[in-house]
Amino acid sequence: MALTEESTGSEPAAARAYHALERMIVTLELSPGSFVTEGSIIDKLGLGRTPVREAIQRLAWEGLLEVRPRAGIAVAALHAGDWLRVIDARRGVEIVLARSAARFVTREAADGFHAAALSMQRAVIAGDVLAFLTADKAMDEALARAADNVFAARVAAPLQTHSRRFWYRYRADTGLADSAAHHVALIQSILDGDEEAAAANADRLMSLLRSLAEAAATR
Repeated sequence: MALTEESTGSEPAAARAYHALERMIVTLELSPGSFVTEGSIIDKLGLGRTPVREAIQRLAWEGLLEVRPRAGIAVAALHAGDWLRVIDARRGVEIVLARSAARFVTREAADGFHAAALSMQRAVIAGDVLAFLTADKAMDEALARAADNVFAARVAAPLQTHSRRFWYRYRADTGLADSAAHHVALIQSILDGDEEAAAANADRLMSLLRSLAEAAATR
């Protein structure tokens, strides 16, 4: 399948709150190890208490926030050595998802992959790290939809978010093009329905990320 654009609809408030708060954590706008309050998050996001509370609960389950009664909400600390642990935990499930996505990919999921690939390529051209992170998140969500394996997707989602956070903090400034190339190769093998190639490309992407994690751990 050729790579083409897709239009995206508006998200419900809970999803918008989750994506916005996750982005603030991943991009370190909320500093690792710092404390915030529910009220301050509501003010920052400009959304209602219910969707913000749902986002906080979801991110707490993913290990990015910790709700501490009477103390506030703690943002997870960031230790370079933990990136290796995240990638090692993530590798196997990413291969499972890639192989399954190549087998079961639907038109809706394919459209998501198309859009993510194009967004990544544009982010590389513009040198826009934040746009790249958004495209990477969109790709992960397309992968979860395509794979038709809710159990694997639920394991992968928090690991993917933690990995993006580490990548943003410790990435090499020149790594956008290489990372995009690995992602696009994975997307194309899924769209081609090639399970073996999809599994191999997922493994190569994890190897790339692990090399970055190893470099960060030894700085």
